[in-house]
Amino acid sequence: MSQTNEERRKKIQKPEHAQPSKEALERKARSIARLNGEGVLVIEHLPVIEDSKNTKTRTVDEIAKRAIAVCLTAVKGEGVGQATIDSLVKKYGANKFFSPKEAAFINNPNPTQQERIQFSWRYECYWALLWALGYVDTLERPEGVCDVAKAVRFLRDRDTAQFLKDAKLRPIATILDEADLIYRYHWAVVDARLKNKEAPAKLEGGVVQERHYALNWLIGYCGQDWDDISTDT
Repeated sequence: MSQTNEERRKKIQKPEHAQPSKEALERKARSIARLNGEGVLVIEHLPVIEDSKNTKTRTVDEIAKRAIAVCLTAVKGEGVGQATIDSLVKKYGANKFFSPKEAAFINNPNPTQQERIQFSWRYECYWALLWALGYVDTLERPEGVCDVAKAVRFLRDRDTAQFLKDAKLRPIATILDEADLIYRYHWAVVDARLKNKEAPAKLEGGVVQERHYALNWLIGYCGQDWDDISTDT
């Protein structure tokens, strides 16, 4: 068993989690019903996730600054030149927004192609953060990549202060609904991959992975920092 799965097991087995809450069980049941309707394999013994009483609530300021950092690293991942990236970092006052790994990438004038690809996938994390901030109306089923041009416009047309001002943070219960759902989607994708099968029901594995990453950060999963977020299933 991996360390991250062990963390989840220990957390669930704490006294306050010995009996899952009604909220958590109902959320799990809704997710399973949806996946059953889509023909996505589920396992009943996959645990519940935290409920709204046991979840770290992120602030608008925290999420917005994280979104800016993720967006700028994704933009660089696409191949935008260092001079332009430096000007964007200055425009948004983003020097202190980056995680250690992001800072190393954003300040490296010659990242590897693999690093660029890795960070360009972070647009999917950014999209989920935009949704949490109320900029994106709906997180569509993860079977295709996000609208990158639209995602970038939300930030391009604003400075940091306006980006914060225009955000409308979603209720934690709504964020937990998506976190539970993506957890179960991800299990199905990983299960298919381990069996050398295609992802079920047209799910896009990369999108599922990145969305799970962002949503686990949003709910403070295992108290992990951005660079260390695990997406165990």
